[in-house]
Amino acid sequence: MADHEGKVITADAISGDMIFQPILEDGVFRFDCSADDRDAAYPSLSFLPVGTSFYGTGEVSGQLERTGKRIFTWNTDAWGYGPGTTSLYQSHPWVLAVLPNGEALGILADTTRRCEIDLRKELNIQLIAPSPYPVITFGPFTSPSAVLVSLSHATGTVFMPPKWSLGYHQCRWSYDSDKRVLEVSKTFREKGIPCDVIWMDIDYMDGFRCFTFDKERFSDPKSLVKDLHHIGFKAIWMLDPGIKHEDGYFVYDTGAKSDVWIKKADGTPFVGEVWPGPCVFPDFTQSKTRSWWASLVKDFVSNGVDGIWNDMNEPAVFKSVTKTMPESNIHNGDKELGGCQNHSHYHNVYGMLMARSTHEGMKLADKNKRPFVLTRAGFVGSHRYAATWTGDNLSTWDHLHMSISMVLQLGLSGQPLSGPDIGGFAGNATPKLFGRWMGVGAMFPFCRGHSETDTNDHEPWSFGEECEEVCRLALRRRYRLLPHIYTLFYIAHTTGVPVATPTFFADPKDPSLRTLENSFLLGPLLVCASSMPDQSLDKLQCTLPKGIWQIFDFDDSHPDLPALYLQGGSIVPVGPPHQHVGESDPSDDLTLLVALDENGKAKGVLFEDDGDGYGFTEGQYLLTHYVAELQESVVTVRISGTEGSWKRPQRRLNVKLLLGEGTMIDTWGTDGEALQIMLPSEHEVSNLVSASKEQYKTRLENAKPIPDVEKVSGQKGTELSKTPIELKSGDWALKVVPWIGGRIISMEHLPSGSQWLHSRIEINGYEEYCGTEYRSIGCTEEYNMALEKTKLIEVDAYSNVLFSLVLCFCRRDLVHDAGEEESLLLELDIGGGLVLDRKLTIPKSNPKVFKIDSNIKARKVGAGSGGFSRLICIRVHPTFNLLHPTESFVSFTSVNGSKHEVWPESEEQFFEGDLLPNGEWMLVDKCLGVGLVNRFKAKEVYKCFIHWGTGTVNLELWSEERPVSKQSPLRICHEYEVINIA
Repeated sequence: MADHEGKVITADAISGDMIFQPILEDGVFRFDCSADDRDAAYPSLSFLPVGTSFYGTGEVSGQLERTGKRIFTWNTDAWGYGPGTTSLYQSHPWVLAVLPNGEALGILADTTRRCEIDLRKELNIQLIAPSPYPVITFGPFTSPSAVLVSLSHATGTVFMPPKWSLGYHQCRWSYDSDKRVLEVSKTFREKGIPCDVIWMDIDYMDGFRCFTFDKERFSDPKSLVKDLHHIGFKAIWMLDPGIKHEDGYFVYDTGAKSDVWIKKADGTPFVGEVWPGPCVFPDFTQSKTRSWWASLVKDFVSNGVDGIWNDMNEPAVFKSVTKTMPESNIHNGDKELGGCQNHSHYHNVYGMLMARSTHEGMKLADKNKRPFVLTRAGFVGSHRYAATWTGDNLSTWDHLHMSISMVLQLGLSGQPLSGPDIGGFAGNATPKLFGRWMGVGAMFPFCRGHSETDTNDHEPWSFGEECEEVCRLALRRRYRLLPHIYTLFYIAHTTGVPVATPTFFADPKDPSLRTLENSFLLGPLLVCASSMPDQSLDKLQCTLPKGIWQIFDFDDSHPDLPALYLQGGSIVPVGPPHQHVGESDPSDDLTLLVALDENGKAKGVLFEDDGDGYGFTEGQYLLTHYVAELQESVVTVRISGTEGSWKRPQRRLNVKLLLGEGTMIDTWGTDGEALQIMLPSEHEVSNLVSASKEQYKTRLENAKPIPDVEKVSGQKGTELSKTPIELKSGDWALKVVPWIGGRIISMEHLPSGSQWLHSRIEINGYEEYCGTEYRSIGCTEEYNMALEKTKLIEVDAYSNVLFSLVLCFCRRDLVHDAGEEESLLLELDIGGGLVLDRKLTIPKSNPKVFKIDSNIKARKVGAGSGGFSRLICIRVHPTFNLLHPTESFVSFTSVNGSKHEVWPESEEQFFEGDLLPNGEWMLVDKCLGVGLVNRFKAKEVYKCFIHWGTGTVNLELWSEERPVSKQSPLRICHEYEVINIA
């Protein structure tokens, strides 16, 4: 291959020569090493044309354009992930490279094992895995879409979803009884908010045992589903892979009899802790296991189950430092899958194989219905069996913004049916956050609201009438657009083109579009949304691709809803805003939105079938191609061609021609006949546009915006303050924000006048890691200048601090009589029955120091709380200012007596064991002649970490990582003092 400057695009192998062969079709190649070189090789692909952009890499958080990023494909339970998390729930060892001229190239690492995708070096892709593997390249082809079509020829296309699954889904962990499920469902109908599906999380089960129902709270699931169907709702139920290790439980008994469990290295079944307690895990790599599971699913569906939710299938395991099972576990896989291998080989495909088994079981139950399965874990190809969502996100504006890129990234990696938990899973959304999220979420391919236990209610009516109305408008938009969305899924199913794509797909040559993260395309329809609380629709600046883009609405524009544009040259089908898909009928009025291009032409397509079943594979459908053309001031809209054996329904057709600035003119007729619209004169068009703009302005002015109530999310009834509290006594003046566990934003030493910290209240997020690449979540905001940040190292299910779940109790004493002291008490609820207590003190007895005493304690840890299944670490994370970076260093004496001076050129270092500072280290500024001494109890600190930044240094104290109980809390008590240096 050669680039556009004539330079060679290389594919190198370290310690070996690459060989390649064409496969599948023109433009697809399989690169590999010779047999002698494979074990020593890993590929590095360099793209020399400046201006190449990287995308894909599967389910990843953070920015859309991936240059500068590194991720690891290792399916991980990543509750509360942040923008720099390197491993999420799914693995897609895939990179889409868009070249400067708009052409594109795809690179797939053909390995199921943990794989590092390193894009940190500009214009270079490096793929590293622990065992040898080939690389498959797709292209260069003429466009990114062409690459994804080619990828689908290798991995398959998305399953054709039942039409009802494209409606709105309402979920919560958990609706705790059948009565509550019906109450929520009926409220949707009473309030006129469209919804098709309600979900049952694990609490419907009998003691978290899969394929069972709680005998009191869900005593008659068939009756419940019958009632739900009567009001137009489908019911989806959760199934996890962890099967309770319990004799007498029919699932365990039949599985043990059939020998379907994953084994330890010694050949005995692996037992790991999950929600039910001790569990065994089906070995889905075996066909007999998949058949066993499918048979269970078939029987389960007979209870009225409409869809199944596969969760925890990374697989997640509690009380494990890796949050999953040992890599030494054994799978007796089918020969075509790789045969008998350890878990490291099959880990990333475990969730996909579970979803496949579930999908097959639902087909066995009813061959005339399309299965709907949602899976948390997945791999390249899992889209053939299941939809997915972006996991346990947070109720924050950052996660709203990030959800757009995450959905697009999954589509660019072959999974077009995805969406986030609208409103955020963890934490309490504010009304404006929830409404804005619903506005954009209603346009995602998969549309579901979901929230965590112990949070406030997150149904659309739970946030006040203004938010409720925004949600109603947003979902009515979605249901109007369902004919278009369903058509896009048919195209995705038959061709491999994603449903939602980045804005740059409209013009891949335009570099200004490649990093846009607040807009996306649904075919020719562009959605531009605000993900910032202070940016309403009237303040939204949309960057549009070149050409004609006509803004439009359904007389529903609202300050908290996205803007909609239709690309010139396009026709989009629109239907009535039903309350659920079951209300629709082929004879419903059909509307066509038409936007002409520069040549006065437009085209579009509509796919119709029964909305379920497989008749469409036998020709039982109607695919209609519509065209529009302007000739002599008359626009004619007609059918240019059809496919399928379905007879066209008798229905009215409404054609709406977009003229600009939201202006429309329309005409009515009968679908199947040519319709004509007389184009007004330029003067008439000008008047129409002026009137339309005035009506649009009036609608926005009359709309009730969601109240600007932006309190930090907290536990029920909690109000959190961002106003700093001053703590001043002796040598110190501190400013502390009693939010996110208590951030010190100013740390001034009064005698020397030195300011060791100076911070804003809110800082952009950053990421940290513990040892390996397992993410530490917790307070996911950068404490640039913050004195202390406590983190939970995420090494087990639900093992993170959610920074928004903060309950701050402040007790201050300003009396300076003998024995009194200035102090501030803070408490952080970190979930799972655990709390973090922090006390900041300037002692009256020694005003030269200030102390910080942090404890993680168990308040209420019980079954299902996740508290005793978590490995916890207190991580003290101060970022100090360096006024004189070249004259600053860290000095300490280690436990073994060795003396150390650590200077900025050392970048970062850990010290532990005998090298741990012996209870004290000091940041020295030689120019000022002062040192900031940090004293601590060495027995409480497991390791120390020094990281030099740009004009800053982190001096971190890490506790050990271990579970916490009432009898064994974690603690780090330390203090700071400034001393003069001779």
